[in-house]
Amino acid sequence: MCGICGFVGPGNQDDIDRMVSVLNHRGPDERGSWNNGKSVYMGHSRLAIIDIEGGHQPMVNKDQQVVISFNGEIYNFRELRKELEAKGHIFMSDHSDTEVILNGYIEWGNKVVDKMNGMWAFAIYDSRKNLLFLSRDRFGEKPLFYSLQNNNFIFASELSSIEQFSHFDKKVSRLALAKYFAHGYIPSPHSILHDVFKIPAGSNLTFRIESQNTQLIKYWSFSLEPDSPKQYTEEFYCEGILDLLARSVKTKLVSDVPVGTFLSGGIDSTSITALASKYCTSLETFSIGFHNESFDESQYSLAASKFIGTRHFNEVCSEARMLEISRQLINDLDEPFSDSSVIATLQLCKFARKRVKVALGGDGADELFAGYDPFKAIKSAAFFDKLGGRVLSKGLLKICDACIPVSHKNISLDFKIKRFLRGMKTPWCTRHPNWLAPFSIDEINESLGLKLSQEELYSEAVESWNLCQQDNLLDKSLNFYVNNYLQNGILTKLDRSSMLNSLEVRSPFLDLEFVDFVSKIPPNLKLNKGVTKYILKKACSKILPPKIINRPKKGFGVPVGEWFANGKIDYVPKFGLTKRLLSEHKSGKKDNRLALFAEYMLNEKFVA
Repeated sequence: MCGICGFVGPGNQDDIDRMVSVLNHRGPDERGSWNNGKSVYMGHSRLAIIDIEGGHQPMVNKDQQVVISFNGEIYNFRELRKELEAKGHIFMSDHSDTEVILNGYIEWGNKVVDKMNGMWAFAIYDSRKNLLFLSRDRFGEKPLFYSLQNNNFIFASELSSIEQFSHFDKKVSRLALAKYFAHGYIPSPHSILHDVFKIPAGSNLTFRIESQNTQLIKYWSFSLEPDSPKQYTEEFYCEGILDLLARSVKTKLVSDVPVGTFLSGGIDSTSITALASKYCTSLETFSIGFHNESFDESQYSLAASKFIGTRHFNEVCSEARMLEISRQLINDLDEPFSDSSVIATLQLCKFARKRVKVALGGDGADELFAGYDPFKAIKSAAFFDKLGGRVLSKGLLKICDACIPVSHKNISLDFKIKRFLRGMKTPWCTRHPNWLAPFSIDEINESLGLKLSQEELYSEAVESWNLCQQDNLLDKSLNFYVNNYLQNGILTKLDRSSMLNSLEVRSPFLDLEFVDFVSKIPPNLKLNKGVTKYILKKACSKILPPKIINRPKKGFGVPVGEWFANGKIDYVPKFGLTKRLLSEHKSGKKDNRLALFAEYMLNEKFVA
């Protein structure tokens, strides 16, 4: 992976040098910059993975008219190169995927992204048309921020780079801060900074330099178009899943540097590892464990490694190390993010980076195949609605708070019951984000002095819910998790954790062909009689033993609830509300771990 940045405006070489330097963790192998001698500057920090000798960036075409700064991997670059060579394009590099995008843009213009299968964020300066063309991959695996402020257009992989531009005025967005408290992440197109936006997943942005006009176009959207339940057999879907996943894994192993896999022992990472082992000799796998048994998966990862026959590396992390990372992340994450599993993910990436430069992971499977507990709650919630659940939930929640003792174990029963009832107070279009939310809407409005409605606070979730063409609750829920939670939560966590350790992580479950196939699988084969990821488990039963297929989902968390309760996370709450929440948590009256950690991870510089 890499870091990209640039601007159009009255800046100079010092500006682009500063912008590149703060992205060094994303690409420590090489730094580069380019300018047109006037007002256009582009920068790049490189993590060399493909064509180490010939992939220098920013890359300029042979006519010196088009320049690209690219972050990502294009998995079908060889096929595209052959197609371009047949059309007469001459390549200067041996096998650079960056040059494939460059020549592809010259041949097909903006439509080049329709042909690409991969993950990317790139900026192209086209001197022929006097414009910048920016693009982000279909799922948002790679980040791309931009700002048009004071007649300056600025872009970068991270906010910290944009802040280095000398003509940028930094101001916190209160709406984005509210959305952070509502989700634990900031959904695109928002960013924590006023006048700075994320290019949404599957979108292109064109900036015309002379008119300063920006045009944002969605070139791809995830959509569910399930087949008729009787159109194909379960065996048909099982064969398709395994065949396409194997092909995806094979393409994700292409690299000029060492590749390994993450291995937790769950079905997602283990299926990827089992398929990768067919193409790799002496495959290396990585996991981390904890002394707290409720959160530890070491026994499962070791058993999976033994079954597949990998060279496995497991690191047991001390509580002191986890606490140290949590304090570090407050400053290292340039935008607030409160999924506590980022602590474990960052340590896993750091551990794997000691031996490999690229790792494959199982991200995306839960969102595509309905793998989370909230999916299992849909049927109960629909039944509860018929009983007048939105009215009953408030009273029942008070009873549960009084009768069910708080537990700080990983995904404890009391946590699930109380979360369920809390979400039941809201309509379906905002129910899932409310089930996941660190703070309630009343708490957010109280803390920030706002008067937001559910629809305003969760506008992105409402849009995803309403855009889903299917009528059933499961498909509408899947649409929210893929378009919102995956893009802004899971993939943001993965990108920041891996890039802080200069590690590239690839997600075979997000391969374009694979996703297109999965989107046609009927919902009753994803969640079947309470069994999550039913059809994935059935498909993988051909390559994995029952003890892996059927093991309970554990998640990748850390015991932040316990840390707040016993004072191991020692901090001063920033709002009056959280002083009360902390007191309730320490006394054992309520489990406020999500809200407390969200505020804990909020850097002082973002408290408006």
